[in-house]
Amino acid sequence: MKGLILSGGIASRLWPITYNRAKQLLPLANKPILFYGIESLAKAGIKDIGIIVGQTRDEIMKAVGDGSRWGVKISYIHQQSPDGLAHAVKVARPFLGDADFLMFLGDNMIRDDLKDFIDQFYRDRLNALIVLDKVKNPQQFGVAVIQDDRIVKLLEKPKEFVSDMAIVGLYIFDKNVHSSIDRIKPSKRNELEITDAIQDMIEMGFEVGYGRLKKWWKDTGTPLDMLEANRRLLDEIEGSIEGTTDENTDMKGKVVIGKESRTVNCKIRGPVVIGENCFIKDAELGPYTVVGRGSRIENCKIEDSIIMENCKLINIEKRICNSLIGEDVEISCQGSGSDRYSLVLGSKNRIKSM
Repeated sequence: MKGLILSGGIASRLWPITYNRAKQLLPLANKPILFYGIESLAKAGIKDIGIIVGQTRDEIMKAVGDGSRWGVKISYIHQQSPDGLAHAVKVARPFLGDADFLMFLGDNMIRDDLKDFIDQFYRDRLNALIVLDKVKNPQQFGVAVIQDDRIVKLLEKPKEFVSDMAIVGLYIFDKNVHSSIDRIKPSKRNELEITDAIQDMIEMGFEVGYGRLKKWWKDTGTPLDMLEANRRLLDEIEGSIEGTTDENTDMKGKVVIGKESRTVNCKIRGPVVIGENCFIKDAELGPYTVVGRGSRIENCKIEDSIIMENCKLINIEKRICNSLIGEDVEISCQGSGSDRYSLVLGSKNRIKSM
């Protein structure tokens, strides 16, 4: 079985963070989202992985490389424009050949063991398997209508309630999906929809089954989604101190401090992750805060936030919370005002308060 990761879209809902950065490389718990997906495929025994790339192909290729660090082989497949998930499969046909394949979206966090779904696919002798999860807002997702424990219909973001079983963006197919993709037409939004291809498979009599998530998943398409996924990942961490802390640093809970990082006179309430080569002084961090490598934080209070690499936050009297701050951002303040900030800042922003 091969793996196919879709990483070609443009994340306008995450601007300005993604204005000059691939959304799949944004960090959660100080690791790019895309890396979690590659790790999951490798753990499931899939060694031949294709990644669909678009405008951010160079950045993704540089970050991921040939896959050797995970013991897999990575192939890059260029999609000229994001014309739908089924179109991505069509573009990937030379890579996929007639092999069975597992496909998912590169900006989704799925914490289940993928091997469970692969085993189900082969055990039930399926032509396609769709992973589902019950949601409270089905109008925001593609959904599956199930009767007598079988999928009978798929709908994309239905305006009226037909099912609360959302398609989470994880699929397994055999070669028969390609003929279905060849038969479907572009949707109203002028895309080749994978839901239409799966519906065609159902109507053609192929065996289409479904799996249910046991753990959790998250579409990280907005800053709030990113922060929620970050919180869930931080709940899973184990503490590890590789840097140094002085005697005046008070730590409670699960805390990770990377190599060559140093804290001085800080109050840290886990879960917190501090990357390598950071300097933190006279600061309060956490819970649910991540600081990227090479960052400097002095005289700040930060909670429930993602601070990316090489940031400098100095003398901020107001508490920073629920924030997503891009790499190489500088914020320094003098004076006083209200008691908190909530920020979404892209790369290389400079903010000074006098």
